Amino acid sequence: MIEETPSPLLTPELRQIMGDTAVRAAKSIGYTGAGTIEFLVDDQLNYYFLEMNTRLQVEHPITERITGIDLVKQQIRIAEGEALPFVQEELKQSGHALECRIYAEDPDHDFLPGAGKIYRIAEPMGLGIRTDGYVYEGYEIPVYYDPMISKLIVWGNTREESIKRMKRALYEYKITGVKTSIKFLERIMDCRDFAEGRYDTGFIEKNRESLGGTRPYSQSLEDMVIISAYIDYREKLGRAFEPRVFQPVQNRWKKTTHIHHF
Repeated sequence: MIEETPSPLLTPELRQIMGDTAVRAAKSIGYTGAGTIEFLVDDQLNYYFLEMNTRLQVEHPITERITGIDLVKQQIRIAEGEALPFVQEELKQSGHALECRIYAEDPDHDFLPGAGKIYRIAEPMGLGIRTDGYVYEGYEIPVYYDPMISKLIVWGNTREESIKRMKRALYEYKITGVKTSIKFLERIMDCRDFAEGRYDTGFIEKNRESLGGTRPYSQSLEDMVIISAYIDYREKLGRAFEPRVFQPVQNRWKKTTHIHHF
């Protein structure tokens, strides 16, 4: 749900070792083209091969953001038989990137996927922010496919800066019509364990209390909220149709008389 590069959990030495292992694995099978080799790392920094995807991953924009390399473009060039225009030693990483996957799902009910029509959408913009999405106002999210709406990518000079920028971007990201994971992602950005880089596959369960979001409330409170909203709606509707008396526009120009002496 949230990816970042470079990961605060890994030392530069371990990242180098894992990268070398991935290159050797690809060479051993004569692989050519874009691909992603994944590892699992335990709390003792031992790493284990998980799988290889012979394609770009959903996280590829964060790598693009810190390297300045268009991975999709390079993938196509390789498929056409062209050589890469750079070597590994020429690649430099700059800053820190985070990616949040925006889903149509309900985090308060075990992340149950949602479907429905998007009535309004306002995507965040600004320095260091990128949104890869496909939906639009009026688009209906079906029940047949993965309910991911977009990928929100931010970049900052430091990890702290990128987290602050992600908070602002999530706050500005507005979608109505379907329930989304935006508020849940905001709570993760505010979580101390995440801010300090202490997270693993048990992060959500460990921080379930602070990430829970909604608090239990009584049925009577829900009824009062619905009634209040209905009364407010009726009042606004009445004001919208109130007869208005329009006054004729008055001429504000003043008549003056000029007397010329010769």
